[in-house]
Amino acid sequence: MLVRGAGILSELLARLSAMTETTDNDTGPDETMTAIAVAMQTAGVVEQRDRLVALWERVGAGGDPLHRCTIGHYVADLCEDAAEALTWDIRALDAAVMLTDERVKAHHASLSVAGFYPSLHLSVADNYRRLSSFAAAALHLEEAKRRLGVLPDDGYGRTVRDGIDHFAAALVTGSTERLPSH
Repeated sequence: MLVRGAGILSELLARLSAMTETTDNDTGPDETMTAIAVAMQTAGVVEQRDRLVALWERVGAGGDPLHRCTIGHYVADLCEDAAEALTWDIRALDAAVMLTDERVKAHHASLSVAGFYPSLHLSVADNYRRLSSFAAAALHLEEAKRRLGVLPDDGYGRTVRDGIDHFAAALVTGSTERLPSH
């Protein structure tokens, strides 16, 4: 996620933690989503990352798109290196393309795939900006903006909208510095 600070990560972690109690197609708790939430609550970025990468290896590149999207998005947030973060964010975006509303609603009725895209594109854009690929960053910024209408006017929606504003300001100045929060 572009918002690589406490704001959005806390917001999403709270949502994810609350959602782990839901069932996956009425078969019981989604153990992988629960493991993701537990990994993110682990103290220390290195341990969080190690646990998430282990989950990625277990799920596999052809595994459940919800799991791949969530893991990829979280691992990207833990990467200091923009190229490495971009790799994980692209994995998350690719997984989202394979994701269906039916699958995300099986995890939690309030979710929709369309709601994932503004943050996913914003994250990809931010990594391109940090790598000085400003044209690619601008394309993903426009895609994030185009998809904003699906977000509610709640904490998450406002955080993503604020992230777009922070990102756009950094893009205009040609900054390649990591943004403290988005």
